[in-house]
Amino acid sequence: MVERMLPAKIADRKGWTEDIYNAFTYLKLPFTADNLCAVGAVIEQESSWQSDPSVPNLPAIVWEKIGERAHKYLVPLPVVKAALLKTSPNGQSYKSRIDNLRTEREMNLLFEDMAAEASKLGLPMNMKNPIRTGGPMQVSVEFAEAHVKVWPYPYRTGQSIRNDVFTRQGGVYFGSAILLQYPAPYSNMLYRFADFNAGRYSSRNAAFQQALTRLGGGKLALDGDLMDYTGGKADSSTYRAARKLATQLNMRDADILRDLKQEKAASFGQSELYRKAFVLADQRFGQQPRERLPQIDLVSPKITRKLTTEWFAKRVEGRYQACLQRMRAS
Repeated sequence: MVERMLPAKIADRKGWTEDIYNAFTYLKLPFTADNLCAVGAVIEQESSWQSDPSVPNLPAIVWEKIGERAHKYLVPLPVVKAALLKTSPNGQSYKSRIDNLRTEREMNLLFEDMAAEASKLGLPMNMKNPIRTGGPMQVSVEFAEAHVKVWPYPYRTGQSIRNDVFTRQGGVYFGSAILLQYPAPYSNMLYRFADFNAGRYSSRNAAFQQALTRLGGGKLALDGDLMDYTGGKADSSTYRAARKLATQLNMRDADILRDLKQEKAASFGQSELYRKAFVLADQRFGQQPRERLPQIDLVSPKITRKLTTEWFAKRVEGRYQACLQRMRAS
């Protein structure tokens, strides 16, 4: 069934088939056309079925990052470039590696080496790896590192989980997990695609924000992000909007905060705050949607035009539908 899902012309069909089959098996995901095509659509969107996708202008992006960091630490860029003439663990100078970067995996390995050899380079600046996503499904490294703590990781590669994310095997495994391995109350796979881009349950949470707005809590950004922990204190515009409605909801501030802290879990959908808000909204305005596409602008050094989470979700949805048609015809 996995083989039937793959596009006609991709390199190493056998390898892709094995990695997708193994990911579904280890994650205990059902081998349905919907699930397989959802994973395939994200792979196609994020990497065009390239196991280690290249990134245009990658050397310029990395030099810009290094320049920003040097400026922050008041280190002249020529001093940094001189330090990076030193030989790195792979035998090339760091400068040569930067100037010849092609893929995110190469960039990740470069920053890992620079972080490990920061003292050898003699630079008074933070060389911590800034790469947060990677691989053929552009998976969050943070998600992968958290996932292995709650679900047995089947691969023993001898590498860090971070490095595994940038491989086809690890990227497909963690990408399938973040996309499919959670209960989502959606009528359409489109909203999982939005969640993949914006964070789990963002489509549910954006609909909740819309309900609070209609109830008079104030105009909220419908981004699906319910809490803000900046500065170590729990707060957000959504929290303030819900508190404004506390009398109508017959809830204490502490209980509102308790429920909002479940924003990334399935349990928020059964919480007192969620239920009461939608009961009121349904009574006053008719049945309100429990899902909507989050309104988020995408920002990344790799993005050169205005893109949004809605754009991403609809692009992947188009690829998903094409895959389903291909499977029905095969």
